Amino acid sequence: MKLKNQKELFQLPEDIHYLNGAYMSPLLRSVEEAGITALIKKRNPTQITPADFFSDAEILRKNFGKLVNCPAEQVAIIPSASYGLTSAIQNLPKDNGTNALVVSDEFPSGYYAIEKWCQNNDKHLKVIKAPESMVGRGQEWNKQIIDSINDDTAVILMSSIHWTDGTLFDLKAIGKKCKAHNALFIVDGTQSVGALAIDVVSCQIDALVCAGYKWLMGPYSIGLAYYSEFLNNGSPLEESWMNRSNAQKFSSLTKYVDDYSIGAGRYNMGEFSNFNLLPMLNAAIEQILKWDPSNIQSYCDQLSQPLVRYLNDNGFWVEVDDYRAKHLFGIVLPEGVDSQLALQKFEENRIFVSVRGKAIRISMHLFNTDKDIASLIRVLKGILTEKR
Repeated sequence: MKLKNQKELFQLPEDIHYLNGAYMSPLLRSVEEAGITALIKKRNPTQITPADFFSDAEILRKNFGKLVNCPAEQVAIIPSASYGLTSAIQNLPKDNGTNALVVSDEFPSGYYAIEKWCQNNDKHLKVIKAPESMVGRGQEWNKQIIDSINDDTAVILMSSIHWTDGTLFDLKAIGKKCKAHNALFIVDGTQSVGALAIDVVSCQIDALVCAGYKWLMGPYSIGLAYYSEFLNNGSPLEESWMNRSNAQKFSSLTKYVDDYSIGAGRYNMGEFSNFNLLPMLNAAIEQILKWDPSNIQSYCDQLSQPLVRYLNDNGFWVEVDDYRAKHLFGIVLPEGVDSQLALQKFEENRIFVSVRGKAIRISMHLFNTDKDIASLIRVLKGILTEKR
């Protein structure tokens, strides 16, 4: 299915060019309405029944399962990516290899969590650096990652795409190599899941963690995580009553039990039925399922083609198609072009992007149009003219 522009489903101002979905997604109208309805419902608490503590959460878990190809019982509702990553990392086996792997410039939450685990468990943290050469960079980086996984590898923690520049990582090949060497595979999907198709089964992922406010199109402070059956007997970060096997029997809560909810239910955050944020995130994921992430990629690919051609023809660096996400990618300015001048010009022309590392990060979605791309190209042309 070929998607057309979906800008009418959002409420972005007409006078801005928002190419910054990797920073934070705008709210869909349907998501905003779900949040308002939820707030109004709390006016009268008699409208919230004991069953409501669990029913909407189950729908959300099922919908996320459809998105990443896993059973609902292997999904946990989390408050943040750091929470989800730490839940997985603290349950890593201690006798499974001497090294942990990360890629260079990994998002800080993942890096800090695995660094602490290494320090506490006498493991060596190995950083797989991006190639210095920009020619064939994505392909070479993937090769280095795969070649680094061996019998000494306890775990590799990495983002599904690089969060600063959109480099595509071959998750299937990496997952396969991990399983061949009994290494665990933890993925931060925050910057791709919802806009780029992913399958936790075919990629052999042990934990996939996603904040909800970027490409899942939801509100801040709620997210979702998949945990494989390998982690089903782990220790959660908190002992919430809601995660115990008898939680839905309100009259028997003080008949304390040792067992948790099945699957990954033990990793749910406390108060996971969040009556305001949960309906919003669910409304967002339902819309994503209707769109299908593969269609979102196709739309962004087609939309960005004039920009990519311009960049390649005028001395900018952008990763080649096979190793670049289409919804998020970084560009490096030609030598001699002042990045601060570029940012100033973007701001003056109401173009919203981010700077991450050495790259200017462009991130787009179905709310973007040809006008956004044309405006960006026009400003880049002006910047090059001033350089000359």
